Amino acid sequence: MLPQEAIPAGPAVLRLPVEGDADQIARACADPEIARFIPFVPSPYTRDDALAWITKVVPGTWENGGADFLIADAATDQVLGTAGLKPPDRFGATEVGYWLAPWARGRGVVTAAVRALAEQAFARGIPRIGLLADVENVASQQVALRCGFAPEGVLRGAGVPRGDTPGDIAVFGRLSTDPGDPIAPFLPFFPGGFPGGSLTDGVVRLTPLTTADAADYFALASVPDVMDSHVPPGRPEYADSEVVCRYAGHRWLTGQRADIAIRDAATGEFAGDIQLTGVVPDLGQAMLGYSLHPAHRGRGLVTRAANLLVDWAFTHTPLRRIIAGTTPDNVLSHRVLERAGFTREHLVEGLLPGPGGTRRDDVQWARTRP
Repeated sequence: MLPQEAIPAGPAVLRLPVEGDADQIARACADPEIARFIPFVPSPYTRDDALAWITKVVPGTWENGGADFLIADAATDQVLGTAGLKPPDRFGATEVGYWLAPWARGRGVVTAAVRALAEQAFARGIPRIGLLADVENVASQQVALRCGFAPEGVLRGAGVPRGDTPGDIAVFGRLSTDPGDPIAPFLPFFPGGFPGGSLTDGVVRLTPLTTADAADYFALASVPDVMDSHVPPGRPEYADSEVVCRYAGHRWLTGQRADIAIRDAATGEFAGDIQLTGVVPDLGQAMLGYSLHPAHRGRGLVTRAANLLVDWAFTHTPLRRIIAGTTPDNVLSHRVLERAGFTREHLVEGLLPGPGGTRRDDVQWARTRP
């Protein structure tokens, strides 16, 4: 598919690996993140594993019409990672894969390498390149967007097992006819990125939900009045709470929703959750929702969280209108929204599902960009 010639890629060069690279490859692949997210990478990874890849796997990939390159520093020839293309399928499409050594991250190396490979492949008639990443591997998904690969969905249970459960795979794709321009997320991450970014006013701190929050998130969702206000109401399953937390980075990055933990800024304790859902880019609209654990109520934390989140959204995203809904008898939530600058707009009768097959009215609120 591609000639076995070195390809310039910004600060790096794509070249064939040689046996002298084995020690550096082995040191890079000792990184637990590589073993976590890339199927079939041995753990622990040894020099013999690196030699087997160089002398057996790489030649086999080329013989079958694919391409395997080492990513090396253009100035020093230091090993930075690998990038390659699978042999084309029966329709001529291929898939790109890569890993990056811990010492090479944060420099745009993989983005440059994937872009260079894609341009070479498209120039030789490849119609489509796919890019698959574990749904929790947000860094790899960011590479996909920077290289112009559009999000296309999730393959459930198609990834590396997590205990007894197969992982889920986020799918991205780029066609030869696509412009290839970087795709800017509709909802950028908080300052500091994912998962470490946050917003704070000194009293509350907002952080992205992660898998580490699953137990706290489930405990909150199990509080009786939180269960009652959920749509639809009902007792949560732990597996559902775990999915919300596990998918949070992917859904945020792809503009579906932002799921956020409300924390006590002084202690870091999980106090509640707040989210932007129902994102409609063409309208510039999203919906605000929130829950607070009883132990943290009465301190104005939700109002502070709502103000932080809405102010951030109006400053850093294209959103122009944020809506919210409450039942008519949820006076405490009404006060939160009023203090957060929302205006009551109208009542929709029977909109919300209630317990036992009943229907409940919904008071709708909105706050618009100044």
